[in-house]
Amino acid sequence: MSTNEINTEAYWMPFTANRAFKKNPRIIQAASGMYYETRDGDKILDGCAGLWCVNAGHGNEKINEAIKKQVDRMTYSPAFQAGHPLAFEFAEKLADLFPGDLNHVFYTNSGSESVETALKISRAYHKAAGKPEKIKFIGREKGYHGVNFGGLSVGGIMPNRHTFGPLLPEVDHLPHTHDLAKNAFSKGQPEHGADKADRLLDLIALHGAHTIAAVIVEPMAGSAGVLIPPQGYLEKLRRICTDHDILLIFDEVITAFGRLGDSCAASLFGIQPDLITTAKGLTNGAVPMGAVMVSDKIHDALMTGPENMIELFHGYTYSGHPLACAAGIASLEVYAEENLFSRARDLAPYWQKGLHSLKRHECVIDVRDLGLVGAIELRPREGQPTVRAFEAYMKAFETGLLIRTTADIIALSPPLIISEQQIDFIVNTLDDILAKI
Repeated sequence: MSTNEINTEAYWMPFTANRAFKKNPRIIQAASGMYYETRDGDKILDGCAGLWCVNAGHGNEKINEAIKKQVDRMTYSPAFQAGHPLAFEFAEKLADLFPGDLNHVFYTNSGSESVETALKISRAYHKAAGKPEKIKFIGREKGYHGVNFGGLSVGGIMPNRHTFGPLLPEVDHLPHTHDLAKNAFSKGQPEHGADKADRLLDLIALHGAHTIAAVIVEPMAGSAGVLIPPQGYLEKLRRICTDHDILLIFDEVITAFGRLGDSCAASLFGIQPDLITTAKGLTNGAVPMGAVMVSDKIHDALMTGPENMIELFHGYTYSGHPLACAAGIASLEVYAEENLFSRARDLAPYWQKGLHSLKRHECVIDVRDLGLVGAIELRPREGQPTVRAFEAYMKAFETGLLIRTTADIIALSPPLIISEQQIDFIVNTLDDILAKI
């Protein structure tokens, strides 16, 4: 069957308006470097690194070769009560990459599973520490932590939640930090909003610190539309959590592996969480995989009891999958050899200047950026929320650019191999589109 004869009916696509899509399918059949290729042979510049994950660009030869080599050696090894060399090698490399005492890795298969794992480890830690009553979680409005029940519960994007009935009951939420009135068109971290972290003190007073296991936040909220942390906000959260024996989880599924110009947001901001959830750039999107970085304190508290007993009754059939580990090791080598983290940092000012030039359009009510991430928030059309942004998405795709939209926000996160000329193409393409919508 040729690509022009694809029957789209059997596939129920995720986070997609399926009926509209299937009337006019956008089928991608190949990818290389910064570009996708459609079934019609058109080149589409990837302004999103896939879904925030293809940091080293598409079809990287070294990553591909590592996967092919591992396919010939072994495609699966059991993750329970046995191991294979690459799982241990990759874990050691990850421990060296992440800051402080985040020296232990628990493998998962996605960001959603990483969040579930971090939440379970948090409760297990407090129980092992003699505080089994610490079971509550504090998430944040507009937060995205995947699509499993734990992640939905601590998440705060309402359309993701309302269809599925009751979620975990032992959860509360901090207010989000998005403040257009005070912070519109900020460059980098906005000035106002650190005080929103003080709301955690109110939740502690309400629930009691003795009941709260962990606070989970994205250092930069990606899926809600690139919400940048205000100056001093994350630092306040860390201090409050430390003072009240509450674990702090950074959800870095998007921000780890160079997106912000460093190995992770924790390193960039100099803030040490107790756990970090990762996925996406972990393998450059080549093989599904996630990982939770765990501090010595948490790990060691669970390494108790008879040595022949399982310490944590949790895991997945494909945890530490050999192909994923091969892809992950090769990805870290590519990131280092091509200096992609520092490249993102060096390109950030040029990226920032280009994006903020778009503020001149009447429909643009905010521009935000950090590292090689950006967002352009559009004024919603009266009575037609999301329509303006989706129109921009369609026009961009037709012009040869892939962007991402959420509500009336255009989100951008290109592969870290992007050039200044390709940044210009993104900015110029959006400049033309914004003038027409």
